[in-house]
Amino acid sequence: MPTKENKLITVLLTCHNRKLKTYSCLEALFNCTLEEGFDLNIFLVDDGSTDGTTEYLQGKFKNLQIIQGTGDLFWAGGMRAAWKFANEHEKNTDYFLLLNDDTIIFKDTITRLLRDLKSVENSKSIIVGPTSDPDTKKISYGGHQLLNRLTFKSKMLIPNDEFPQKCELGNANIMLVPKEVYQEIGSLTESYTHGIADFDYTLKALKKGIKTYISSSYCGYCTNDHGVNWLPQDSNLKERIAYLYSPTGLSYKEYIQFVKVHFPFHLPQAFLLLWGKTLFPIIWQLFKNEDYLK
Repeated sequence: MPTKENKLITVLLTCHNRKLKTYSCLEALFNCTLEEGFDLNIFLVDDGSTDGTTEYLQGKFKNLQIIQGTGDLFWAGGMRAAWKFANEHEKNTDYFLLLNDDTIIFKDTITRLLRDLKSVENSKSIIVGPTSDPDTKKISYGGHQLLNRLTFKSKMLIPNDEFPQKCELGNANIMLVPKEVYQEIGSLTESYTHGIADFDYTLKALKKGIKTYISSSYCGYCTNDHGVNWLPQDSNLKERIAYLYSPTGLSYKEYIQFVKVHFPFHLPQAFLLLWGKTLFPIIWQLFKNEDYLK
């Protein structure tokens, strides 16, 4: 069990019906090197898995607490549930580490994140751990630098192996949040069901003067699966509209809300792009490489 003298890193995850991936994620986490004076606690929401995830993981990892979800929490809801439970049951946390259960972090990831946090101008900052694809070794998730607020155009930053780089949009596949940040801005915004919530979180932090950085080096492997469920061009209109509104699809209402809050001048363009993609799938081929459609 964590000791009162040690600093505590509380890891937050959520999962649904992929017990082997979740196990591999936790195994990599427990193989991480921790500097002396640090402990780990892990809070995992099993959001209604029917593949025996809880039974499979139970007892295999120390300091792992599994919270049962309702089955309809999705990613953002599951992470909020884990965060809420952790905040209620572990008052001595110094850092929260948000982690996707399909991410395999490297052995030195936690020490690197903490070292990078110490190196930035204000330790009340968020550090995002960039990930690479395990096959191509190209960057898959991480931090995005805004290039144009009017068009919501951004580019993904590549770690330089030297120092952390400032970004505005951060993926929470690996994200270190000091308790001081949580105390100021809280958890993920309630109105987001699945995706978008991590980008919203770093933008919400920025409005409070809290900066986000990507780590100096890659922190793990993760395959980018955004957009893999997009319907084929021969799908019918009813199917495409259902995908438009689905939390795991284009999440139309929540994305429009996100744009209204953070990029209001981009709203007409976002509206046209989302509906254009739905009504005329061929348009997707023209814009599929743009960050705002991923």
